[in-house]
Amino acid sequence: MTTVGPSRPNAASTGAPRDVAIPDEPLTAALDRAAQRWPGRTAVDFLGASTTYAELADAVARGAQVLLDLGVRPGDRVALVMPNCTGHVIAFYAALRIGAVVVEHNPTYSAGELAHQLADSGAVVALVWEKAVPRVLETLARTSLKAVVAVDLSADLPRGKQLALRLPLPSARRARHAMCGAVPPAFPMWHRLVAKAAPLDPAHPTPSSSDVALLQYTGGTTGTPKGAMLTHRNLVANAVQGHAWTGVEPGTDVVYGVLPFFHAFGLTLCLSYAMRVGATLVAFPSFDPAMVLSAQKRLPGTFLPAVPPMLDRLAVAAAASGADLTSFRYAISGAMALPAATAKKWEDVTGGLVVEGYGMTETSPVALGNPLTGARRPGTLGLPFPSTSIRVVDPTDVTREVEPGERGELLIRGPQVFAGYWGRPDETAEQLLDDGWLRTGDIVTVDGTGWVVLVDRIKEVIVSGGFKVYPSQVEDHLRGMPGVADVAVVGVPGGDLGETVVAAVVLEPGARGIDLDAVRAWGERHLARYALPRRLVFLDELPRSQVGKVLRRVVRESVLAG
Repeated sequence: MTTVGPSRPNAASTGAPRDVAIPDEPLTAALDRAAQRWPGRTAVDFLGASTTYAELADAVARGAQVLLDLGVRPGDRVALVMPNCTGHVIAFYAALRIGAVVVEHNPTYSAGELAHQLADSGAVVALVWEKAVPRVLETLARTSLKAVVAVDLSADLPRGKQLALRLPLPSARRARHAMCGAVPPAFPMWHRLVAKAAPLDPAHPTPSSSDVALLQYTGGTTGTPKGAMLTHRNLVANAVQGHAWTGVEPGTDVVYGVLPFFHAFGLTLCLSYAMRVGATLVAFPSFDPAMVLSAQKRLPGTFLPAVPPMLDRLAVAAAASGADLTSFRYAISGAMALPAATAKKWEDVTGGLVVEGYGMTETSPVALGNPLTGARRPGTLGLPFPSTSIRVVDPTDVTREVEPGERGELLIRGPQVFAGYWGRPDETAEQLLDDGWLRTGDIVTVDGTGWVVLVDRIKEVIVSGGFKVYPSQVEDHLRGMPGVADVAVVGVPGGDLGETVVAAVVLEPGARGIDLDAVRAWGERHLARYALPRRLVFLDELPRSQVGKVLRRVVRESVLAG
């Protein structure tokens, strides 16, 4: 039997308790406490503009009143379409304060992608980055939006940088074009509305912990995105679990917000965890190593949630420039496997730890992690978070648990598991079992002490000639081939075989002699013959999500399209 959770202690200590108490409160309560305990501490730093916890709480109260004046009521959906900035933090907490449901959107989405999500959620108000306003306005006929408010990213900058954007210089014009956009005259502007508003009456009712706080769209790599409903309790639970895992002293951390807030990973670690521990959040509108290293000189970071390509690029840039990153005590890597070489680079330049975690939008998002101690095991997903249980079962019969070391589908149960998919009861029933267990769709193995290793996604497993081929394992071997910079492995219809294994390869500059025969010869050293690629395609780069995860579905579509 492979059941791991609070009832079964692991052999290796994580340094965290097996269980944590989840307070019965809305997510906004943590911000209120932080403002009372550390009113003068910097809550958010945006490219040098500092906002204290007292100032943030005041702006959130004013923003909440603005939303009420716009007609937003408890349960209404408020769409946020903007990059990371101070205004994003204010808008997020303002909507939650009055019991509205936040719906996060990628601000670089096309009008069509935005239209689907806005229509599906039924959002009534959208707070939108200036550059995305024209795309949102295109969707009005297909959505329930009653008001669109523009967000000027430059309004969050220090005064000096705002003035510099107006200079008649090419560099200023480029910066202004990247950050700002034109909106219709007299268009409502978020920062102006907040500045003029009176603070919300403190007696205004707060949401309950069981209320939905967030619709986070997921499933874009495997099908039409659907809104995962995360309650206040879900988000509070994951922040409490994260604090138990890190053990950080409240009021001391400096969290670098390089992950997008509209992604579940960045949202939880930067918007909810950071506020719960009274951290200073250093927010970046996009990931730029030079921008991060510049901020590091001014306000050294202690904690970096990131994806492996970010860690790699920062470590390389720091080594090349001589930048000092030794203030970073720990980093948590997620969304994809953490290569051993990347982990070593990061730990060499920082002297701190980087550990791998695992989660999904439906778990708010973190469910497992490596301990932030020498007991960590690189290459594994780690152990269950506090108050989290897992099972590993036969994907074709979820009532049958597999033996330790045997491959099976990972199931998760805990206070961070979502409430279901918005407006999709059938899909909720497929994913969320009656007894509270969440089907992850991920194939893993678990050893006798509870350590979890990811094998692959069920939906991406290739069945060729009756054999199961796990793309991640094939990719791991092929990445070690000289001349191969990156690779994605997918399955396409293959006649009698069922599916044919195809390797999409990105070559290193100047690479020679790499063809299908060479790739198969290299793969034969480690792979079964049925797992060897039967087709090879070359790409300039692999399509990736906003946080850097390879989109195998897009690769497969490209292969099928020839």
